[in-house]
Amino acid sequence: MGQILQKIFFMVFITFLFVAVIMPYIRKIAIKIGAIDIPRGRHIHDKVMPKMGGVAIFLGFLLGYMIFGSPSATMNAILIGSFIILLVGVVDDIVELGPKTKFIGQLASASIIAFYGNIIMQDVSAFGLYINFGIFAYPITILFIVACINCINLIDGLDGLSGGISSIYFLTVGIISTLQYHFGLEFILAFVMLGATLGFLAHNFHPAMIFAGDSGSMFLGFMISVIALLGFKNVTLTSVIIPILILAIPILDTLFAIVRRTLKGESITKADRFHIHHQLLNRNLSQTTTVLIIYIVDALFAFSSIIYVLKDRTLGYITYGILFIIVTIFVLKTNVVVDKDDLKQKIKNKLPKKR
Repeated sequence: MGQILQKIFFMVFITFLFVAVIMPYIRKIAIKIGAIDIPRGRHIHDKVMPKMGGVAIFLGFLLGYMIFGSPSATMNAILIGSFIILLVGVVDDIVELGPKTKFIGQLASASIIAFYGNIIMQDVSAFGLYINFGIFAYPITILFIVACINCINLIDGLDGLSGGISSIYFLTVGIISTLQYHFGLEFILAFVMLGATLGFLAHNFHPAMIFAGDSGSMFLGFMISVIALLGFKNVTLTSVIIPILILAIPILDTLFAIVRRTLKGESITKADRFHIHHQLLNRNLSQTTTVLIIYIVDALFAFSSIIYVLKDRTLGYITYGILFIIVTIFVLKTNVVVDKDDLKQKIKNKLPKKR
């Protein structure tokens, strides 16, 4: 175990140091080519900020793979898919692509993983249930990858938020893999991505010097999905439910956004200021406090996943239940699902006017 811990340290440290060192250069390049985020009505920041932090994370991932990984058909698919999603993200950081164009890029990268890499969600066992997807395994896998990409992309609204949540995910998967003595590709990628993401966070935590941009948030979501799928394939994680619960906050935030915008008759791709982090900010919390609260809740979900997988499933159920009750109470007391002010106005407009 001593050698394994030493390897983990070097995987995290080398990629962290590399990304932290090159990030200022990526920042200068982003400014020069116009990959900048200009404040608009829904944005939290009030000054022009460079984007494209995802390029540095991607380069850190490549360095980690070259040092600690080994060539394979599976890895080729991951490299091709990740390059596609990064390229789409970089172009969007510069010229702002439309939702359909980005979606096509997401489908392309996901399809490479499913059809070329044959990394698919064939069957799932969870909570005493077993499901074999059969011929639906490929579309379900593609849907899973695209969903993960957009979950991280949508929650990337505060300094350090997407990077911190992704880091918690990579660390949790790495811990589970290590304690289960599974040292395959998902083990290497989890710790390589952990180091690269922490290197980005060194420049992105409030006050941020650079944003992840779509290049970063989509790449992080892509790698999260790939590592999860590798876990299914090698039985590192017991089911699809566990990695989903590790990402409970971004997934719930995405679902809430879809419901909220559907109820208002808006496009689900339309941006707004009703995400979980906006609701916390509306309670006069600072950016740092808001991000730390979300970190803590997400870390508790991750800890519950570790308990469920490695220790005591009953205790895992209990901790999951408590956390979901807390989230439910938060939802009921905020506008995260329903814009209560908008709803009251609609009801008021429908009531007969007094003469």
